Amino acid sequence: MNAYSAADDRYERNGDNWFRRVGNSGLKLPAVSLGFWHNFGDDKPLENQRAIMRRAFDRGVTHFDLANNYGPPAGAAEINAGRILAEDFAAHRDELIISSKAGWHMHDGPYGFGGSRKYLVSSLDASLKRLGLDYVDIFYHHRPDPDTPLEETMYALRDIVASGKALYVGISSYGPELTAEAAEIMAGEGCPLLIHQPSYSIVNRWVEEPGEDNVSLLQSAAESGLGVIAFSPLAQGLLTDRYLDGIPADSRAAAGKSLSEGMLSEDNISMARKLNDIAAERGQTLAQMAIAWVLRDQEERTVTSALIGASSVEQLDANIDAVGNLEFSDEELSLIDDIAHDAGINIWAVDSSFYDQEPKLDRRTTIYLSSGTATELKVAAARERTNVSQILERLGRDYLDSQG
Repeated sequence: MNAYSAADDRYERNGDNWFRRVGNSGLKLPAVSLGFWHNFGDDKPLENQRAIMRRAFDRGVTHFDLANNYGPPAGAAEINAGRILAEDFAAHRDELIISSKAGWHMHDGPYGFGGSRKYLVSSLDASLKRLGLDYVDIFYHHRPDPDTPLEETMYALRDIVASGKALYVGISSYGPELTAEAAEIMAGEGCPLLIHQPSYSIVNRWVEEPGEDNVSLLQSAAESGLGVIAFSPLAQGLLTDRYLDGIPADSRAAAGKSLSEGMLSEDNISMARKLNDIAAERGQTLAQMAIAWVLRDQEERTVTSALIGASSVEQLDANIDAVGNLEFSDEELSLIDDIAHDAGINIWAVDSSFYDQEPKLDRRTTIYLSSGTATELKVAAARERTNVSQILERLGRDYLDSQG
């Protein structure tokens, strides 16, 4: 292993608009951030991970995004990242934004998932130990939890900041109404939420759709002073050249990781090919255009940062190069809109038709179930009707009986 010396021009090479302010805060994030969801578990060579992290920092990517359950196995990404941070980046800690999250399933038992104070605080402690850090810069609640009062979750985030274990806190996959409510709670506690991390891509636009209060998530975040960092801008790989001519044996889809073969329908592939033609006219790859589209100017609803994964230095470089052209003509945007449709790949959401029966729920519960965001129960509900029944019976509505 060669000693790492960071590139001297890392802050100049991407131009003046590379760092973008996060909501109403004083913090800035790079236009492209590096996510550790895939490619940083024990199934990947550590030296490849090291090369990607080094190159990212040399290219001005100062934000590394992790979560407690990233791997495989769960926790491995934080362990591996922590080792590389200690060996290569100890002198640069103050130049980095390190984030982690908790909310999805981490371990067995009732304290290994959700939004309780017990889970969030103990999970962050475990993440810090794996990372070898005293604090993270941003700590997220990873997904809404209908079984925990929102106040409990928000107060836990408040106290985490007060403890010094996180400098900022945010939320992920919350719908627009819950985002506004969470932001209001935290503002009242003198600990404003910093940022929201939703899935967003050309073929997954739920953040643009109006919620129950006729306000989209992007608008809700803007009105609440939150920045937005979009994960999965490449639609788990659909918006790349990876699948234009079939499913490679070594691909994420072939391995059953987040993008199933069923999501690669002929209709979706045909759409990707047409979008690829537009990208070529722009002098970009499909992946570059998809990232640029997420980062395009939407006035107050403009996304702060696009969160990407990378399996190689070459892929990382190509994706960062997307910022070379973030401008879209009206004609290009119209053509993209004409071609693109929801690809059915939002694995963090459930079809709202599950909840279209006559409701007997309080407003907050209705918002949880219709927000377009996912909880483990909702993901299970999309696949197993028995779980739908269990959820709705507990909330006072029996879905299966209503279906006859």
